[in-house]
Amino acid sequence: MSAEKAKNVAKDVVNTPLTPNFTAKDYSSFFLAGALCCTLSHGAMTPIDVVKTRIQIDPAMKGMSLISGGRSIVAKEGTRGLLTGFGPTAVGYFFQGGAKFAGFSTAKKYLVELSGSKENAIKNRTAIYLGGAAIAEFFADILLTPMEATRIRLVSDPKYANGMVSGLTKIATTEGISSLYAGFIPILLKQVPYAIGQFTVNEFCLELIYKRMTPETKANLSAPSQFGITLGSGIVAGFAAAVLSHPADTLLSQINKGHGPKGSMVNRLVALGKEAGVRGLFAGLGPRMIMTAGLVSSQFILFKYIKTALGAKADVEIHKEDSA
Repeated sequence: MSAEKAKNVAKDVVNTPLTPNFTAKDYSSFFLAGALCCTLSHGAMTPIDVVKTRIQIDPAMKGMSLISGGRSIVAKEGTRGLLTGFGPTAVGYFFQGGAKFAGFSTAKKYLVELSGSKENAIKNRTAIYLGGAAIAEFFADILLTPMEATRIRLVSDPKYANGMVSGLTKIATTEGISSLYAGFIPILLKQVPYAIGQFTVNEFCLELIYKRMTPETKANLSAPSQFGITLGSGIVAGFAAAVLSHPADTLLSQINKGHGPKGSMVNRLVALGKEAGVRGLFAGLGPRMIMTAGLVSSQFILFKYIKTALGAKADVEIHKEDSA
């Protein structure tokens, strides 16, 4: 290579941006894709979530399986009982999903740029994934918490209100606006580990798969192969998200049901945790693992295709590149 050509190559490397230059359209596409993938996936999983929540908070259903719990609800309330809380689920996760996926992409881009170089970003990629997921989920949960409080109240007591609007209004007028955020700390304790498991494990699964491919193979993957990779990584990430977040999910259900002593949120969480024990905190984990694997994998699949259809740029990728 001539000295002039080498100089031009070096200049191109220096001038190449560390991350894609996202426009307002890209960010809005990330938000809309995240909103749609989460509201569709969580809405579809409402029956499983109803059974899981009842197993957590109803002593008569404790220890039941997903199938036996579902049969019990249908026998008492009809098939409509399995769709209790659909409204707040769809609305809450529309806004939460948009903020989470767009927020993760934004935080990841910022943290990569803060690293100063691609080498530093790859070296610190675990911290970037953890930090990006936590930042994105914190702001997303501000939007989710009131809807989640309403959903759990409706699921735990189907006679509490006729639907989302009436349930939300009833909580706010009878217990105060602050009661809609009574579960904010438990939601953070649940959703931040969930997001960390979802995004971090998914990124490392993808890295593990792509490291075994040559750049040419990766660039020419067929649509079915891409779908299979996204699905498999999403399922593993879903299992991790369920296990990491389930104890807080159980406590959240108990608090929104009104269980536990009066006092500060920390004291209530500690008391409920001691009362439940390890076994109680993981009650309903089996159904939730099934639900979460379906949620996470479908979200990554939908997010990818919706984002692409909207014409958004590819996301920031900081995988280690020592391929086969």
